[in-house]
Amino acid sequence: MKKLIFIFVLLFVVSCGGDYIDKPKNLVPKDKMAEIMVDLAINDQATYLYPNSNLEAGTRYVLKTHNVKPKDFVESFRYYVVKEKMNGIAEDAQKILLEKDPKADQYVKDKLKKNGNIPTFAR
Repeated sequence: MKKLIFIFVLLFVVSCGGDYIDKPKNLVPKDKMAEIMVDLAINDQATYLYPNSNLEAGTRYVLKTHNVKPKDFVESFRYYVVKEKMNGIAEDAQKILLEKDPKADQYVKDKLKKNGNIPTFAR
């Protein structure tokens, strides 16, 4: 998880250096990007349940199942961050995740109430 967060933060910092970014040749569509992020989040949580599991192998597997090359994912992620479209994709990913696991919906709502946060999307 820490490595994944570090990579995303690093990509954000590097990609925000310029105001302009070219659209990647193999841009991953927003809906597919959201689905990949859901699977990456599930993969990340699996490493907590199974400490001996390999996050990197899981990440490669997720990208392979979606027929996306790592380079294309990274370039698409960077593009969406710079174009300020990543929040929408992350919200779509959250909706997909909650549809896959309805029990998670109540868990998220309880956490939001406890922390005093307001959800960013309507159900």
